[in-house]
Amino acid sequence: MSAPDMSGSSSSPAMIKEELKQKFCRLHQKAKELGLKDEDFKKIEALKEISQTNKKKNVITLYLWKSFGVVFAVYVAICLVWCLEWPIQNDVMLSVYFRLQGLSEEDIYREPCVLEPLETLQDVFRPPLSCDFCKGVKEIDRVSKIKPEQFENKYAYSARPVVITDGMKNWTATERFSYSFFKNIYKEGSPALENVENNCQFFPYKTSFKNLGEVFQMDEERATMKDGSQPWYIGWSNCDSNAGNILRQHYHRPYFLPPVAESSKTDWVFMGSPGYGAHLHLDNVGHASWQAQVTGTKKWTLEPPVECYLECEGTMEVIVRPGDIIVLDTNKWYHSTLNVGTDISITIGSEYD
Repeated sequence: MSAPDMSGSSSSPAMIKEELKQKFCRLHQKAKELGLKDEDFKKIEALKEISQTNKKKNVITLYLWKSFGVVFAVYVAICLVWCLEWPIQNDVMLSVYFRLQGLSEEDIYREPCVLEPLETLQDVFRPPLSCDFCKGVKEIDRVSKIKPEQFENKYAYSARPVVITDGMKNWTATERFSYSFFKNIYKEGSPALENVENNCQFFPYKTSFKNLGEVFQMDEERATMKDGSQPWYIGWSNCDSNAGNILRQHYHRPYFLPPVAESSKTDWVFMGSPGYGAHLHLDNVGHASWQAQVTGTKKWTLEPPVECYLECEGTMEVIVRPGDIIVLDTNKWYHSTLNVGTDISITIGSEYD
């Protein structure tokens, strides 16, 4: 019998396999009708090779599936441990990771981008939120001259977002803060820059900056995009006490915070040119926060978590201008920002309890 000619066939591999199987069965049946026994088939070298090849393929397939199962189980276990922080804390896991990479523990603070790939996993494994915080919220309020008691009752701990339009009254930050101002504080070789790069967090977002020192190596032309450069946006936490003292000469505790509320000692600064901002994300910080728009104009976009889509309003937007302070719980509201207008945007903020 001649071998089947498959050169002109346009069938799928599965169909071809099934067709060959049927033809082999008919060949086997014909051979038995001619008097061949099962013992005779075992003596045919070609069939021996086919049988051995199939066994090898089955062993390899089984090995690959087992390997995939082990890797997947380890991956899921690491994700769960990271999200639940049990039985190992995240800083311990990061310490082990950096040691395996041959880096020091200080690099945890220099390379926060290590955490970026885990954002999606945190979203997947985070516990669902109660939707009470967003029910009935259809827009972001803009208020002024609000008393601390009113702010506490309506906004402070309800996660309801609000913009305080006179939140920066009596601050000199709007007159003093600029790219050059921060560049002078964190100038090359300064203790403040060294402390921030070694002990604080830096967020390059989608820029190519690796640390805060690289940001302040830009000249004024590049920073303001007057030379036609690409837009940029970065953020960092200031944990240097001397730099913090300089910053607090030009801003102070927002007047509307309740007397019992305490702001974090860590300042968060976000700075960037028009046309750029932060992607839509959910934070994993301790408390709600306020963010003061010192210079520039920023558009905030808020969305409830996916489990609240049917119970809460969808996307909400608000423009935050110089002198405004936006207050929201970034642990509950998905949020993104975009610097609009023509000036560099500088925002300073802090958590409060």
